[in-house]
Amino acid sequence: MQTGSCKFGLWKVIVSWEGNTVHQVQFVRTAPAGAVPVPFTKFLAGKTDSFSPLVSSAVSGDSAYARIYRAVAEIPYGETRTYREIALAADTHPRVVGNAMAKNPTALIVPCHRVVAADGTLGGFTPDLQIKKDLLKLEAANKREKN
Repeated sequence: MQTGSCKFGLWKVIVSWEGNTVHQVQFVRTAPAGAVPVPFTKFLAGKTDSFSPLVSSAVSGDSAYARIYRAVAEIPYGETRTYREIALAADTHPRVVGNAMAKNPTALIVPCHRVVAADGTLGGFTPDLQIKKDLLKLEAANKREKN
């Protein structure tokens, strides 16, 4: 397994992966130096909307969380879905979706920042809600540029 980090604003993004499978993504203040897969640096710089060919290890299997992570992974770049919409797609309850998002081991690959409450509020994001705001802002700006 390889581990490295890159920057996103004031945060560092630690990525652990093996081949094309990403096992963990974390936002932290300090991190050891080391390269990350190129799609991460391109995505965080607003130069791509895809992590291809990378995949999340969290989408494997038929557990409720795996179904949720697969549904979230299908949310198009620059768009959002509600916890309820994801719950319907994954055949579960919105509260279970919220719990899965809080435990998402591969943020960005499984773009939990694109899941919001039905009333439009953002919900949460670990470790700081500002990261979610910044990711949504980055995607909105880049989507406008492409259209």
